[in-house]
Amino acid sequence: MLRNLKKRLSRRDMRPRRARLDAPGSLHHVMVRGIEKRRIVNDVADRKNFIKRLGELSVSTKTNIYAWALMTNHAHILLRSAEIGLSGFMRRLLTGYAISYNRRHRRVGYLFQNRYKSIICEEDAYFTELVRYIHLNPLRAKLVKSLAQLDRYRWSGHSVILGKVKNDWQDQDYVLKWFGKKEGEARRAYRNYVKKGIDQGRRPELVGGGLIRSLGGWSAVKALRRAGDRELSDDRILGSGEFVEQIINEAEEKIKYQLPIKEHHQKIDEFIAQICKYEKIAIEELKAGSRHYEASRVRAQIAIGLVKTHGVALAEVARRLGVSTSAISKIIKRTS
Repeated sequence: MLRNLKKRLSRRDMRPRRARLDAPGSLHHVMVRGIEKRRIVNDVADRKNFIKRLGELSVSTKTNIYAWALMTNHAHILLRSAEIGLSGFMRRLLTGYAISYNRRHRRVGYLFQNRYKSIICEEDAYFTELVRYIHLNPLRAKLVKSLAQLDRYRWSGHSVILGKVKNDWQDQDYVLKWFGKKEGEARRAYRNYVKKGIDQGRRPELVGGGLIRSLGGWSAVKALRRAGDRELSDDRILGSGEFVEQIINEAEEKIKYQLPIKEHHQKIDEFIAQICKYEKIAIEELKAGSRHYEASRVRAQIAIGLVKTHGVALAEVARRLGVSTSAISKIIKRTS
């Protein structure tokens, strides 16, 4: 079955893959700052404008937003990039907002500093930590005085996850799944988790230099040096050295071929659909992240075909199969 599909998706229809760190389905921590540390919001109207644009754009582009915090002179967003890519999403968000902000306040010139900073993140290791880190920003900056105030603070995603503020575009369900199966229990567990993070301070390892970030802090870096070992790092990536290597390998064209852009999505969908039909399993079951033996086996079969034969990025395969990038990575390693 796989052999026949591979013939149909022959290498004659493929071309070299372009280097990038933004495969659809990648998890990104994005930070935007006002130029020269100036304000990016002056009042409630500005805040509503920014959040409205963020929400509408996330829906129209199918970009998943998991956490966010709008401060006075900067903002944090934790998102999963969609087909538009991170650069396309952020360009539309920041350009549109800057134009409306300048028009409203009768100003000219740049509003944001160097566009934005983004870090591609290892999901299994850092997802919940990043959600907590981002949502605690208003409390650390003393925009609110207590966790109780943060629970109802309108300008971060924390209040949405707790159900205190309604927000249809934020993917709170995905976040809550990390904390429990039942909504009420998950919300309580999430809030307790956030509470435990208050005393941790600013957590520079989540936004700082590459090696510090990859190892989880300076103490780990020093221990590595004492042992005489080396660890691959990159200041664009938050994750273990192994994860960094995985992302860089994709970006540096070690995966040599990729489906043509025009036929890319169609052929991937065709590949998945035919495997599922042959194995008599519903595509929806795979995308729902089912861990049943048959679903896991078919998911592995599809992942191996897409990644090893056709050079589809791990993050995109993960997004289409309803699992994390690291899960796909483990599947590939088991067959290497």
